[in-house]
Amino acid sequence: MKPWIKGAAAGVGALLGGVIVATAFGSIAWSRATSRTVERLTTSTPRAGAEIFSPEQLEGLPAPVARYFGLVLTPGQPLIRSARIEHEGEFRTGLDAPWNPFHSVQHFTADPPGFVWDASIRMAPLMNVRVRDSYIGGSAGMRGVVAGLVPVVDQQGTPDLAAGALHRYLAEAVWLPTALLPSQHVVWEAVDDSTALVTLSDSGITVTWTVHFSAAGEIVRVEGERLRDVDGVGVPTPFVGHHRSYAEVEGMRIPMEGEVAWILPEGQLTYWRRRIAKAEYELMR
Repeated sequence: MKPWIKGAAAGVGALLGGVIVATAFGSIAWSRATSRTVERLTTSTPRAGAEIFSPEQLEGLPAPVARYFGLVLTPGQPLIRSARIEHEGEFRTGLDAPWNPFHSVQHFTADPPGFVWDASIRMAPLMNVRVRDSYIGGSAGMRGVVAGLVPVVDQQGTPDLAAGALHRYLAEAVWLPTALLPSQHVVWEAVDDSTALVTLSDSGITVTWTVHFSAAGEIVRVEGERLRDVDGVGVPTPFVGHHRSYAEVEGMRIPMEGEVAWILPEGQLTYWRRRIAKAEYELMR
């Protein structure tokens, strides 16, 4: 082998080795930052006290809402303090964009409402994008990096971001069914026998969804307007989220599959499809 070929091969090997080492360190730093963010979330939740669900809490609720709680909860069910949800699924960025596999871990608190979503999205062979979304104490953050190193998005603390994040929390609270009880600062309003409005207020932010129920009582769809980031500006855009495949977890029934979409002038952009791989709860016992 000619010397220059040997040298080039050695140089490429050294470069790849350096990239691998840098990526590993970036991944470690990312995980540590996520752990600190989750700690901020969980320390915001009171640790003391036990609280349970009782049928008396359903008095005065719209009929489809009462049916829902009667289906997914049983009397004596402890209320949820926090949750850890693992997802597998696919994500895409546009109508013509390919679907990319992702794995995520999402931590929730019920009172006050909050979450930290940590996802790894495979955008190309050997290229993962890490994304962390959070809503803690009325403030939201969104950060994304390639290979644990190169920032691609970093937004923090804007009112639009907080409103969008609280909207997300309320749409996903179906995974924490006791968080939708009236005692958890949630207001339900009747629309008809299969539809209701749900409103949540936190830290001066108020968000609302239209919720659709199946004949069996399950929440199967949420829809309304949510702020969509367009070049750094929050644009109110019709949004829909679908929930299905309910199963029992720790005495509660939650939807194990679903997807979400923006309703755009050029068509419906379904951009996130997910399956719950694991759900764990800390209950108020």
